[in-house]
Amino acid sequence: MKLRSLDLNQFRCFSQLRVPLPGGIVIFHGDNAQGKTSILEAICVMLRLQSPRTSTLAECARFHTDSFAIGGQIEGDESFQLRLQFRESGRKLIVDGEVQKRIGDYLRHSALVVWMANDDLALVRGGGEGRRKYLDFMASQLFPDYRPALKAYEKALRSRNFLLKRDASPKWQQIDAYTKILHHEGRIITGRRRELVASLDPLASTAQFEISGRVSEDLQLLYECGSGQNDDLMAELGGRRDEEFNKRRTVAGPHRDDLELKLNGMAASKFASEGQQRTIALALKLAQTKLFIQKRDEPPILLIDDVFGELDPARRNHLMATWPVDSQKIITTTNLDWLDEKFVDATRLLVKNGAIEL
Repeated sequence: MKLRSLDLNQFRCFSQLRVPLPGGIVIFHGDNAQGKTSILEAICVMLRLQSPRTSTLAECARFHTDSFAIGGQIEGDESFQLRLQFRESGRKLIVDGEVQKRIGDYLRHSALVVWMANDDLALVRGGGEGRRKYLDFMASQLFPDYRPALKAYEKALRSRNFLLKRDASPKWQQIDAYTKILHHEGRIITGRRRELVASLDPLASTAQFEISGRVSEDLQLLYECGSGQNDDLMAELGGRRDEEFNKRRTVAGPHRDDLELKLNGMAASKFASEGQQRTIALALKLAQTKLFIQKRDEPPILLIDDVFGELDPARRNHLMATWPVDSQKIITTTNLDWLDEKFVDATRLLVKNGAIEL
């Protein structure tokens, strides 16, 4: 699938923006704080209905507004015109002028997306939340049952935590009603995450070697389940009531999962060099790209935010050599100094003050 056009209205710093997009490499360049990343974010929001920069879409609306709209034409075996209209009171998902009643119906007409950014280093150095989001973004695109299960789990978790904090003496009968929901939806989440990590592990290991060029760098991905023995969250939470009473929050479940990253058998966050950590972050995103092709036989759209300027030529060349040729690549950068002959056919668009200068 290729994105052939983008139309923004009241999104971030853009009052309005219309830009055609070719199917190959597109480079948005310009100074910081001009709107480059917001263009990539808008593409991700339109195609996947979620932002890699914020947990709530309301924050994407332009300052002093409470709504925005994003449209674009997707081309593959068929062509579709997608449009997302968002306001705090609700949203409309439109395909070829027809409002879609279910999110799944809209997403079926969309494209797979891989988001790569300079701050992906937090996947290695940061806490578990970033790694969970990495898994969630992938799983939501691969498994139709994942997104509904995750949304239901998060809603029940908020309610359960509220009840744990509300009363001096927790009302466990009420709390356990939500525990059952967490257990049911959590099994779907943990099962899909475990399946995902098992598929990603060999792909990430290969990607680490391809980008670094070093056989000695053995990357391993391990799924750490937060739901207790045999993923039995009901039993796990039932046995930890005293802890929950003291902490006033849900102490186990998929929201406590993590993805352990090991390089040569040691924790990558502690023992890998900065160069190795950057390579690991790239390897995770390359593994995601390969998994999409493996599972869906479809190259994803690559949204690459200010990555290349931070890479040395060797790693940049290794990364580009592993990219799927058929993937559309949309790139942002603050400078073009790193461009070489591999980008001679790329479309270059200057972003300045929330506008495109051709």
